This record gives sequence, C-alpha cells and structure tokens, in this order.
Amino acid sequence: MKILSVVGARPEFIQAAPVSRALRVSHQEILVHTGQHYDYLMSQTFFDELGIPAPDVDLGVGSGSHARQTAEMLIRMEEAMMHEEPGLVIVRGDTNSTLAGSLAASKLHIPLAHIEAGERSFDRRMPEEINRLVADRLADLHFCASPSAVQCLAAEGITDSVHWVGDVMLDALLQNRPVAREKSGILSHLGFAPRAYVLVTIHRAANTDDPYRLRRIMDTLNSVQEPIIFPIHPRTRNALTGLDMHLAKHIRPIEPVSYYDMMMLEENARLIVTDSGGVQREAYYLGVPCLTLRSETEWVETVETGWNRLVGTEPEIIRNAWFDFTPPSEHPPVYGDGTAALKIADILASTIDSQNQSTSERRFT
Repeated sequence: MKILSVVGARPEFIQAAPVSRALRVSHQEILVHTGQHYDYLMSQTFFDELGIPAPDVDLGVGSGSHARQTAEMLIRMEEAMMHEEPGLVIVRGDTNSTLAGSLAASKLHIPLAHIEAGERSFDRRMPEEINRLVADRLADLHFCASPSAVQCLAAEGITDSVHWVGDVMLDALLQNRPVAREKSGILSHLGFAPRAYVLVTIHRAANTDDPYRLRRIMDTLNSVQEPIIFPIHPRTRNALTGLDMHLAKHIRPIEPVSYYDMMMLEENARLIVTDSGGVQREAYYLGVPCLTLRSETEWVETVETGWNRLVGTEPEIIRNAWFDFTPPSEHPPVYGDGTAALKIADILASTIDSQNQSTSERRFT
C-alpha cells in the first residue's frame, strides 16, 4: 500500500523515524514535510541524525498565524494527496500539520490514521487541543500511547478503531540513546557536569504569547540561584525580545539543539522545567524529575506516577518545587515497551489484509 505520512515539527520528526523504518518493510511511504519547522536546528538536523528518509514532498509553508499556516498547508496538502493518490494518510500528535493533514485526507475520502491519538488536556484554549480533537474525530484508525488516551476516546464514543500501542517517541529514544551518548559532546562544549544544571524549555503559545505569563516565568528563573541551560525556541526568542527581558548570569541561553544533544542535556540534568509535551515524556523515559509550566498536561501518567509536577506560572509554587520536588523510586512503563512502531505496522498489515480494501474505499472499522 502507498502510505502518505505527514510531518512538520520536531516531535513529528522523532516519531516518524521508527514508524518509517517499520512501514517501509512492506509498504511504500511518501513522506510529506509541511515546513512548519523549517530552521535547520528545528528540522533538518533531526532528519540527519535520526536517519529519516528525505521528504518526498516539501510543502515549504513556513511560519505564520495559526489560520494562515493551516490554510496554506491545507491547499498544498490537498495537491500532494491528489497527485500521490495514497491508500492511507498518517498524521501524528497535535500540530497544525496534523490538523491540515487530517482535513485534507477527510475531504478527499482517504483513510486516516492518527498516531498519538486520544491525548487530552481538556483546555480548548490550547491550539494543540483543538488539533487533537479534530484529528481524532476524522481518523479511521487511532494509535494510542497510553491507556488514558484509550479511555478519553471511549468517553467520546470512539472505540472500535482504537489500539494501545505505546509511544513511538520511546521507540526513538531507546534506539538512539547509545548513539547520542557516543556522538554528543554538548556537555563538554557548554562546560557543564552531569546533574550540575537544570534544563529549561519554553515554547507553548499560552506562555510565550502572554507577556504577563512569560515575564513571571522569566522573573522566577532569574531568581533561582542554580545553573540553567535554556535552549531558546524561535517563538520564545521573539517574545523575549519584545519584553526586553534581562537574563541573570546563572542562565545560559543557547540556540535550539539537535536531537542527540537535546537527549544528552535531558539525561544529565538534575531537573527539567518545561511546557513541552515531548520533553515531559522524554524526561520520564530518562528518569529525570520534571516540573511542567502548565496547569494541565495530556501526559497525566507522568504526574500520576509522581515524576512530573504541574506548577503553572506561579513564582512561589515554581520556586518551592524547584528544590523540594523528589520523585518516588517506582518508575512503571506506562507508555509501552519501545515497540510501538512495529505494533503500528503489524496492525496496519492485518487490517488491510482482513478488510481487503481498495484505495478508493473510505473506512477502516
């Protein structure tokens, strides 16, 4: 079968690597890069390190408002799908690329699979939450990273097409950690020892686009007397420039880093402070305590197991947790065993064989 896979942002590149490897054993995959992340350090470096096949189609959309970016993706995605005529479209996660791919496939009556389906923050102010809801409502196959995602879909009346396979980001981490340990020299380059710093990432629109919230976060970081490594997302850098914020001497701002370097920064941190869903999960897989700069998370298992604490943007709460938060000794495998991509490929193969569907038919059930 010809399968068209949509990617556009850092988490999707990571997820695409193990899935593409598994799919291409038996299927023809057409990889479409929307261009949502187009900077080398946010895009091409991940293809290089993870061994992701070069995109067959690069839509080159670039940045813009949610509406403009999604609209341009939708136009170009429709053209790509009409040209390629795939039997299945795969989207993943919760980005604008996910939304555009889901809408285009649905309008063209092409079966749709959503990897990382069913995750919910229950905060519809988040663009990512809307993207998830739309993708899951339109999808014909739902591949879930967690049991709670399966439960969320069931609560919305989606049950027959749902499969708990685990998290493909765990697949990627387990496959690439030995290579990252060998090839990354980020700690020596920056002059930091393991467990001698806190890693901070901020990129969610709820934090970067709200000057009050962003200023409170940065003021709190400035007040914490511990070395901080701070890879600055382009969106965050622009927002900080607009605020004319001064960073204290203990904060080391750096450009976005490659996948290998980011994994090593995560693995060797004493603590991770983030608003990223992907970084929350990677922190859990690497056994590093995490504070999340949000009041909710889709990745509830990281909180329920005691390895992640939601601190929002309240300075006193962040400061108290910064030094007092200690996770338990238990670390259960709540997101699978690192074979999610193989499970996805097997389910697709068995579904296609059992249904014996042609590429013109619409539904997988």
